[in-house]
Order: sequence, then C-alpha cells, then structure tokens
Amino acid sequence: MVRRGSAEHCGEAVREFNPEHIGIRIDRTDLLLPDYLFYALTHVHQSGHWKQLATGTLSLVNIRVSDVRSIELSPR
Repeated sequence: MVRRGSAEHCGEAVREFNPEHIGIRIDRTDLLLPDYLFYALTHVHQSGHWKQLATGTLSLVNIRVSDVRSIELSPR
C-alpha cells in the first residue's frame, strides 16, 4: 500500500514492491486469498477511508502501519 504521497494516492493498493510502501504478507492462503485482499483494500481506498486518517501537509500526507493493522475483514 502506498504509505506517503498525495491525498488521492495515499492508501492505494499496489502489487509492486517499493521499500517506502506498507507491505502485507499473507501466510495462510487457505484463509485469505491475496487477490481478495487486494480488491478489498482497493475498495477501502476508493471509499475514502484513508483520506480521513491521513496526516501531514496538504501536498504530502501519510498513513501509519497501525491504521492498516486496524482494518478488519470479517467472514460472512
């Protein structure tokens, strides 16, 4: 996930490695599919969740790892 940048890109789910981004490792793919998590995090970003939590100046904002850890995915 993009940790730092503009308010529009902060929190965006990406598949490319970048040491400046927040990475999420899935150990149990029998419980959570990586593609599902990608699309779930894309939905969280598009719904504007990260804009509320982003801190910083107007041109450069960032999100914390603790904000990402607080996201709950509940089974139906």
